[in-house]
Amino acid sequence: MLTQRLQTTILHWLRRGALFAVAALALGVAACGGGGGSSSSSSGNNTSGGVDTSSLPPLPSQQPIAATAPNTVPVTVNGGVAGVPNIPTVSVTVCVSGTSTCTTVNNVQLDTGSFGLRLVASALPASFTSALPVSTAASGGTLAECTAFADGYTWGTVRTADVKIGGETASRIPIQFIGDLASATVPQACSNIGAAQNTASDLGANGILGIGVALWDCGPSCANSAANSNYYSCPSGANCTSTTVATSLQVANPVASFAADNNGVILQMAPVSYNGAASATGTLVFGIGTESNNTLSASHRFQTTQWGDLSAAFNGATLTSFLDSGSNALFFNDSALPQCGGSLGTFYCPSVPQSLSAALTGVDGSSGAATFAVVSAATLLGSGGNNGNFALNDLGGQFGSSADLDLGLPFFYGRYVYFGLNTAANGGSQAPYVAF
Repeated sequence: MLTQRLQTTILHWLRRGALFAVAALALGVAACGGGGGSSSSSSGNNTSGGVDTSSLPPLPSQQPIAATAPNTVPVTVNGGVAGVPNIPTVSVTVCVSGTSTCTTVNNVQLDTGSFGLRLVASALPASFTSALPVSTAASGGTLAECTAFADGYTWGTVRTADVKIGGETASRIPIQFIGDLASATVPQACSNIGAAQNTASDLGANGILGIGVALWDCGPSCANSAANSNYYSCPSGANCTSTTVATSLQVANPVASFAADNNGVILQMAPVSYNGAASATGTLVFGIGTESNNTLSASHRFQTTQWGDLSAAFNGATLTSFLDSGSNALFFNDSALPQCGGSLGTFYCPSVPQSLSAALTGVDGSSGAATFAVVSAATLLGSGGNNGNFALNDLGGQFGSSADLDLGLPFFYGRYVYFGLNTAANGGSQAPYVAF
């Protein structure tokens, strides 16, 4: 979801911002109050809730394990902080390194398409924010980062903290605080991206927990070239200039820094019916093959690029595809599917439910099919988006590059989806992979 390089490859990474590109739209269609469809995994000829499932395949039906072990944390999808559908959230505890001075932040979006922890500064107590040390750039200025989304940017300092998720701890890792610098400090290259996304209402969450396959949010590109870096040195006032940053000081995937269970994650979301549901639950499991509860048992496994990309044959074209829990719909361009328009914008509103399939291929030549469905957003959300459903496994839309197939959160419901970290980037032996 997040841009990994701000200037030279911005088009490649803007697709990571698919969720937030529709956040303003989704705010207009989100609802308050209860209601919604059943969370049962049954399929069959069901027309309750307005969805005729007779032409759709059986739903994925894997159930998440209980989030009771130290290497697990519960995941929740509901109205959250801004009423945006399909935002999976967890709670994260952040501590001043080596101390018991800690604070817990709820409603942090779980994002398999980005890397590193980013928290909205205003979601934390001011006393804690002032106690957490700000990182310093090599030139001596305050170290800040501009992270680009498809519809805007976040801007804020880099800080070092202990990060606790479930029973796991990542000690002394760089994280980003969003919105803790004055708007006057934003570099022009950052503000040119679009609107500022520096508040919880803008993001639809109190932060973003990026736990995709990469170890850092930029890597050697930002370490070797200031021109390619999304990091800045801010010595004073608004004089922020781009700077190189060693990988050890870049915003880091916390999973890689756990003492154990640090080679990947499994996101397990409970099944949701084709009619959608008011809420959904799941479990994030740390480690793959490291404990009795995280055995790899997937039908398909694909080696990916360093950022988690695959190749997809879809609608007669070869596309770049990725499994991104940080996108709140299935995003792809298809001129045969009508867009809803009005308050539902570029979400698709086909007259009948669509059963779709893409042939995925990994960089190692591994192959397998990804099947999914798209149902009219007007049916799922109501024409005004006020029927109370926030968990939807068949919400699709057109956004981003026509060269991409973004398998967003709808693809995750009822599946165990595995993300193996690219430990080879830091002297390990594991190439990045995804599996389901």
